[in-house]
Amino acid sequence: MMRIGQGYDVHEIDEGRPLVLGGVTIPDHPGLAGHSDADVISHAIADALLGAAGLGDLGALFPASDEWRDASSLRILEEVGRTLRREGWEISNVDATLIAESPRLAPYRDAMIDRVSEALAVDRSRVSVKATTSDGLGFTGRGQGMAAVAVALVTSA
Repeated sequence: MMRIGQGYDVHEIDEGRPLVLGGVTIPDHPGLAGHSDADVISHAIADALLGAAGLGDLGALFPASDEWRDASSLRILEEVGRTLRREGWEISNVDATLIAESPRLAPYRDAMIDRVSEALAVDRSRVSVKATTSDGLGFTGRGQGMAAVAVALVTSA
C-alpha cells in the first residue's frame, strides 16, 4: 500500500533567535518564533509523513510542553521516523519547499538534505529540499515570516 501526505508550517520572524532550516543553522539571518527551534522545513516534512501514515499531526504528537521547548526539529524528525517504522511504514520520499524571500538555500541545500535524511534514517536520494519566493506578496514577501510545504510518500513495509 502507498499513501501520500502533505504538510504545511509557518512561523513569524524573531530577530532574537537563530534561523534553523532543514536542521542547518543559517548565519546572519533572523530566526523564527516558535516553541521548538521553529524549523519550518522540518516541521512541514514531519506533518507530511504523519499525515501519510494516518498518525495525526505534529501538534498532537509533540505538544507545546516543556519537553519540546527549544527542541531540535531533527529530534522531532527522528521520532517521526521511528514511529512510522514501528507502525509498519517505510518512507519512500519527501519533498519540501521553503517559501521566503531570503535566505538563498543553495549554499545550505546539501547539508539540509544530509541532516533530514540522517534524522529519518533514509538514503539522501529520498529527500528533496528547495525554495521559492512569493514575489514580494503577503507576509512572506514582506519578510514577516517564512512558510514551508512538503509532500511525502510512504509504503507499507
